[in-house]
Amino acid sequence: MTSEMFLEEAGELRERLIGFRRELHRFPELSMQEIETTRKIREALTAEGITLLPLSLKVGVLAEIEGDEPGPTIALRADIDALPITEETGLPFASEVPGKMHACGHDFHTSAILGAALLLHRNRRRLRGKVRLLFQPGEEKGIGAKALLDAGALDGVQAIFGMHNKPDLPVGTVGLKTGALMASVDGFKITVTGKGGHAAIPDAAIDPIVAASAIVGGLQTAVSRSISPFDSAVLSVCSFHAGTSWNVIPDEAVLDGTVRTFRPEVRARIPELLERIASGIAAGYGAEIKLSWFAGIPSVSNAASAVAIAHEAAELVGLTVTEAIPSAGGEDFAHYQERVPGCFVWVGTSGTEEWHHPKFTLNEDALAPAAALFAQTAVLALEQSWEVAAAVR
Repeated sequence: MTSEMFLEEAGELRERLIGFRRELHRFPELSMQEIETTRKIREALTAEGITLLPLSLKVGVLAEIEGDEPGPTIALRADIDALPITEETGLPFASEVPGKMHACGHDFHTSAILGAALLLHRNRRRLRGKVRLLFQPGEEKGIGAKALLDAGALDGVQAIFGMHNKPDLPVGTVGLKTGALMASVDGFKITVTGKGGHAAIPDAAIDPIVAASAIVGGLQTAVSRSISPFDSAVLSVCSFHAGTSWNVIPDEAVLDGTVRTFRPEVRARIPELLERIASGIAAGYGAEIKLSWFAGIPSVSNAASAVAIAHEAAELVGLTVTEAIPSAGGEDFAHYQERVPGCFVWVGTSGTEEWHHPKFTLNEDALAPAAALFAQTAVLALEQSWEVAAAVR
């Protein structure tokens, strides 16, 4: 099976894939509510004779393409959900659902993997194994991958490949990187307890607002003075709530925030650092703190074996490969990589705005090449001995 074949057939699918993507874009659905999106994906697959696999979830699609020759099972994954954002692009196919928008390009991912599925199905007799297709709901809430895993979506799979569009990369370019590509995503809440009182008599109170304000600044040292400058970490306090009246010192203040890290050992240190710094500062003001830690998704970390395959596939279909710049954003694709070797790929789309912006757009010329890329990646992945590759991630 030649890369030229995939390129030619992907070009023939171009208008169909664009049309499918625009249909999804017009009618976006939020995480775990993707009922119509699921129906459209199922219909597009069954129309081609692609086998659907049973799935216990109401949303999301599992499908599989089996070749004529025995071999491993590898997976291609796309996320299908949209965001609670009001679209401001002015496109003729802009969202028709108030307050909802495909502002992260998941409609692009879905359409590209659908294209790869069509290419693989048409050439299935030459495949050496099976290609499983995961159209995953709920990525924006970080819960869809676990839901699919619990439903057995990765049972028997030896490796997995996925993508995210990258607005700041030009069409025809892909970004690849071995190791950490996207950050782990964790949350925290710090409740600062003092003693309420009259605003005019602060000496009779223990002001949690003053203590919490000092904690906000002090927490930055958890990164700048406690984490090696060679280890990336981001800590942000994003919510500060205290008090109900202009002249009353409240009993407590509550801080909410997030921490993004790339290495598991750094991630493991953060809760203790927050506890130590926040409690020490609070004690200086006579206050106390309670830390609540909310472990989220791990870091997306690409296996060298899977990256090598994606790199070769990209070159075969004529795409330019560049070293991917890591993002502090998170992606629940990481949960799959905890089970099997995987590679998450940046696909250049020459966008005008970054992800989650109400004017987010992308160049649809990237669709057909992305479909060819993942079809070629699947073919190459099926030729590998993943029992060995998985042991040396």
